[in-house]
Amino acid sequence: MTIPTLMQNHQRKVYVTQLHKVYNELSQALVKYQNDKNAVNLSEAGLNSQESLNDFVNNYFKTVQKCDNSLTTCFSDDYKSLNGAGIDFAVSTSYVLSNGVSIRPFKKSDSYKIASFGIDVNGRQGPNILGRDLFFIVLYKNGVLDDYVADANAPLTEDQRESVFTSDCMGSGEVSGWGCFGKLLNDNWEMTY
Repeated sequence: MTIPTLMQNHQRKVYVTQLHKVYNELSQALVKYQNDKNAVNLSEAGLNSQESLNDFVNNYFKTVQKCDNSLTTCFSDDYKSLNGAGIDFAVSTSYVLSNGVSIRPFKKSDSYKIASFGIDVNGRQGPNILGRDLFFIVLYKNGVLDDYVADANAPLTEDQRESVFTSDCMGSGEVSGWGCFGKLLNDNWEMTY
């Protein structure tokens, strides 16, 4: 009875470690992008359209596959939430990085946000569950990567992240997908759920 639990805990640590690596690479690429454009912020640097987001991923990451306006074959066809409900995954150009991570940049139109990134830390491989190997991260106009709260600026508070986690990551029925990443930030990159 102990071995399956140990294996599950190990797998969770692997997922979190991979997500943390992608988060760091994304953060560094955003700083490099802004510096390369000699801009004071990402909007001034030109990161303000779906096309510029796609160019950003193409130019600042080693991509091995591009899926134009499609998830297949970059992402799995079937994702579930932690409660077993299906996930409605918005379609846009997606990529597979050289490390096997699938990433989908998506332009956000909000007064505080630039984009969101759907990230599957192990690509099409299972378990394909939101909050296990699939996460959503938001890029705010101030350059901070955080979770999503409507009409809020980053960094989010622990209470904001916890509220979104409870309603949108752990909620019952179909969920939006937000909150799982914020819970990891709150819990110092540990998957405690």
